[in-house]
Amino acid sequence: MNTSELGLPMAVPVQAVPVQNMPARVRIHEVGARDGLQNEKAAVPTGVKAEFIRRLADAGLTTIEATSFVHPKWVPQLADAEQLFPQVADLPVALPVLVPNERGLDRALALGARHVAVFASATESFAKANLNRTVDESLAMFEPVVSRAKDVGSAVRGYVSMCFGDPWEGPVPVRQVVRVCRALRDMGCDELSLGDTIGVATPGHVRALLAGLNEEGVPTGALGVHFHDTYGQALSNTLAALQHGVATVDASAGGLGGCPYAKSATGNLATEDLVWMLQGLGIDTGVDLGRLTATSVWMAGQLGRPSPSRTVNALSHQE
Repeated sequence: MNTSELGLPMAVPVQAVPVQNMPARVRIHEVGARDGLQNEKAAVPTGVKAEFIRRLADAGLTTIEATSFVHPKWVPQLADAEQLFPQVADLPVALPVLVPNERGLDRALALGARHVAVFASATESFAKANLNRTVDESLAMFEPVVSRAKDVGSAVRGYVSMCFGDPWEGPVPVRQVVRVCRALRDMGCDELSLGDTIGVATPGHVRALLAGLNEEGVPTGALGVHFHDTYGQALSNTLAALQHGVATVDASAGGLGGCPYAKSATGNLATEDLVWMLQGLGIDTGVDLGRLTATSVWMAGQLGRPSPSRTVNALSHQE
């Protein structure tokens, strides 16, 4: 189905000009339904969340982060995890969920979740703000979570926040990030997502961190990147990661999201902007850009405000 059939005007097709030494295919780890909606001031109805996830799957996204099994007191916008997950569990896609501790893991496994994620911090300040623990205390908390999840055959992702800069501590040394990543990898995390939580990364810094991780035995194939667009660098940072061989990129439909514990964090990289760039590079994603754009336009209507994604706006406002 093309964009006009979805109620959107036909776009000028992107011209694919492949670049050497880039991944042939990129897996987009869609975070809009979790990371995007957790930052909303008002809770989005469970039915709307479920429809959002279904539309994202229909657009061709194969990994859609569904929700988070944190205590409702900390993220009230995701307090409906038990109600939401069964409504989408039948979808033929991976539906990762965040689990902060063993209690969260118990809740997730009870509903049949088989892709889970823990969320660590590269800095002490953010570990205290987000988890009320030191970095080492939080890593110790994750060990039994990862071990138990692996024992039942679940895939485990480790998020690492503040990989490039911290609003309290400033620039974050590469070796500090590598230490946390290495610890998560050693305890069994299958994949690590490197988070530029406040959007201060630049391409040279991205390359330096990826090289530092490789030097310490963390393979590129186990890495994903998660950029915020605070300074307009999300796509350029993604390109730097692709040139290094990274083939997993986190993005949020319509550019939704931020971080409730880091007030300077703005929206995530918009999935549509990412898909447009990847299509131009001749990189396969399996995503139908027309359907994805229509989904973000629909979600923007549910939220009562326009999408910040440049591609969504370009495709939905053409005359």
